[in-house]
Amino acid sequence: MPGAAAIYPIPFERLDLRAGVDILLIAILLYYLLKLLKGTRGLQMVIAVLLLFLFYEGARWARLEMVAWLLTTLLPYFAIALIVLFQPEIRRALSRLGRNLSLGHLVGLGVEPQYDDLVLAADHFSQNRLGALIVIERDVGLRTYIESGISLDALLSYDLLISIFRPGAPLHDGAVILQGDRICAAACFLPLSLNPMISNQLGTRHRAAIGVTEESDAVALVVSEETGAISLANGGAIEMNLTADQLQERLTELTGRRRQTSFLPGVPTPAVRKEQ
Repeated sequence: MPGAAAIYPIPFERLDLRAGVDILLIAILLYYLLKLLKGTRGLQMVIAVLLLFLFYEGARWARLEMVAWLLTTLLPYFAIALIVLFQPEIRRALSRLGRNLSLGHLVGLGVEPQYDDLVLAADHFSQNRLGALIVIERDVGLRTYIESGISLDALLSYDLLISIFRPGAPLHDGAVILQGDRICAAACFLPLSLNPMISNQLGTRHRAAIGVTEESDAVALVVSEETGAISLANGGAIEMNLTADQLQERLTELTGRRRQTSFLPGVPTPAVRKEQ
């Protein structure tokens, strides 16, 4: 029939290049939003928002004017409440966006220090079951947490780390924050992670390590005082029960550093992984 096309539009007849780009951008935004909310309390909030929207549409369909009016009136306040509730997730997303767009991240400038003394100290803490929490700053600054502690600005060394985390030492409690090859501050306070998926067996040090890596791109090293286990937190996740060799390898991978010497006397240095 000649007029059939006017009555029944051809599927995708308006799908041009601009519409395809529009759909692709929306799909990418939804993907990263779900990835950001996965495993957090924000996912439950999204479900609550969807249920509230369905309830609102149901009220309009049933012509419940008072209920629809009440929901419409409360909508602006509900949006403000969402911003407050999602504040950690929003801050984390903006931090990641800024980190990915930063010039230093794109061009990879600067000479990276070695962390052999850090691994050697972690191995000492592990063998003697001494609790320790050490944070390595990367692209995102940790000035807020640095100012909460005691400023040191000292060259990173094995002896200094041992002195800081010696039981009974004034700076034993709290975290040490590293900027490059310098110990910037000690006895720093870090935010505790509120992730409900974290095991209840993890203590305050581990939750603080996860918390600071949720808020920034830092890497946090934890040594358990109870078991002596070495853990490494990054991106809101934590790797447990690492050996000294595994710790050295993971630090090399996460900070983009190549290992040049063995951290333990008499232990041969493994072959450096070739660049692809």
